[in-house]
Amino acid sequence: MITYYAYPKCTTCRKAKSWLEKNSVDFQEIHIADNPPTKEQLAEIHKASGLELKKFFNTSGLVYRSLSLKDKLSTMSEDQQLELLSSNGMLIKRPLAWDGKKVLLGFKEADYQNNWL
Repeated sequence: MITYYAYPKCTTCRKAKSWLEKNSVDFQEIHIADNPPTKEQLAEIHKASGLELKKFFNTSGLVYRSLSLKDKLSTMSEDQQLELLSSNGMLIKRPLAWDGKKVLLGFKEADYQNNWL
């Protein structure tokens, strides 16, 4: 089963959810703003992804910009970045989907097809 972190008002999240439903993929949806992943969950997801941690930040979001994170991330430790991400789900690039092994950030139909069909 896929754990699917999304924000209901996000167009990209709605497209991804629609794709999952249309393709009968078993998933559990979690409202990313109300219930962001914990620091420990994010550390596990980050490790599984093989991506740089900065890829997990929603760089186009209002919270990211209001905190001037573009200038601050490079000086923050991984632990500090994980703490920050877990403190506010709106800082996390969405949707965030993972099945315990594979992690997808954002929505690209080809990536979803290659990983979950």
